[in-house]
Amino acid sequence: MKALTLHPDRLLPASTAARPVARRLYEAVAKLPIISPHGHTDPRWFAEDQPFPNPTDLLLVPDHYLFRMLVSQGVSLDALGIPRADGTRAEVDPRAVWRLFAGHYHLFRATPSRTWLDWVLAEVFGVEVALDPDSADGIYDAIAEQLGGEAFRPRALFDRFGIEVLATTESPLDDLTHHAVIRDSDWGGGVITAYRPDPVVDPEFEGFHDNLALLGELAGEDTTTWSGYLAAHRRRRDFFRQAGATSTDHGHPSARTADLDDGEARALFDRVRSGPVSADEAELFRAQMLTEMARMSLDDGLVMQIHPGSFRNHSAGVFGRFGRDKGFDIPMRTDFVRDLKPLLDRFGLEPQLSIILFTLDETTYSRELAPLAGAYPVLKLGPAWWFHDSPEGMRRFRHQTTETAGFYNTVGFNDDTRAFLSIPARHDVARRIDAGFLAERVVEHLLDEDEALALIRALTYELPRAAYRLDTDAC
Repeated sequence: MKALTLHPDRLLPASTAARPVARRLYEAVAKLPIISPHGHTDPRWFAEDQPFPNPTDLLLVPDHYLFRMLVSQGVSLDALGIPRADGTRAEVDPRAVWRLFAGHYHLFRATPSRTWLDWVLAEVFGVEVALDPDSADGIYDAIAEQLGGEAFRPRALFDRFGIEVLATTESPLDDLTHHAVIRDSDWGGGVITAYRPDPVVDPEFEGFHDNLALLGELAGEDTTTWSGYLAAHRRRRDFFRQAGATSTDHGHPSARTADLDDGEARALFDRVRSGPVSADEAELFRAQMLTEMARMSLDDGLVMQIHPGSFRNHSAGVFGRFGRDKGFDIPMRTDFVRDLKPLLDRFGLEPQLSIILFTLDETTYSRELAPLAGAYPVLKLGPAWWFHDSPEGMRRFRHQTTETAGFYNTVGFNDDTRAFLSIPARHDVARRIDAGFLAERVVEHLLDEDEALALIRALTYELPRAAYRLDTDAC
């Protein structure tokens, strides 16, 4: 069997001049606490602290990066035991699924997923042989045995990974019960939530009208009126703040914003509430709600995150059978300069407002995003995201944004994952890439090494804490 080895200089520059500098920079931050201010792990794991059931359900089933690759090669989601939209799942043997996965592991050569999972196998479980069909059963048994121990329960792993803050993401319709259990426990893990209002601001979201009614019930407001609807958001945001939230998150198809007067906004809401509405009206409503969310953030201090530019659920067949987040969200072109202008005209110079922009359209880095963040005080650039949170994606981000926006208009690294054990692996990759980028600036005499040391600490720890306002009492 082939040995599984992680080279100590992986992802560091090949240059003999830059590599020693990169090593020193990386070593300075390798053991710093992990700040994970935006992600999608399940808070139930940390509330109940039960053992993970088996290697397949832990490592493969939550990770659409992994199973979408297998689907691209003709493996069905049912064959992998991926849960369906109705809550059922195909009856499959987790060990058989693991064998199937191992038989396709060669598909991940030179991909970020391979880098992350090899790290998890080696560093978390002590696996010493590469995953392939011959080693699959042995690795499965070794992981399964460890998962039964106290050291591999969710809270113990959280502490072992050095996670200081981890934010999950919930909708306004969530009662945050699991977060309450975590807060009331004797465990000190920093698990907080974030306010993701998509189900009640997107008229094209499934169940939108029922969601509005439930929002009103939870908030004790009349969501059949524009004023009551906005009041319901304020109440739910306050509820989330009390549960530790410091941010909101908005996964809109575009970055479009609008600034309608009150009469226009009220009339639009009435059309949306009585529905159905046209695609243009739905887009205008989402655009207006980004501006309304910015207005509310000025009042309550929650940091806005805007994650636009994904064609969600591109496969109607997969969406109908398996629901959201099954690997068929595809990047689209995104216009930031024109689309954000209404919001920026209203709030762009407000010193108390903070908006973090993400993109799946890398063509906008140097043309739009870096110039915008390099001018408007409300804007910061989120890191390379989703399809681009890869070594090359991170390098492209730094190369295309640094000269215009600098480092201090960015917010460090977000792992943005459902795969819990990949969090430290992803942060390790980000620290190595930043070490390499900064080392190259040092050997090119654009930075002194002491400046690079200060920068890599900021990028790793200080900037994400500051950008997400994590130094509050709620955290």
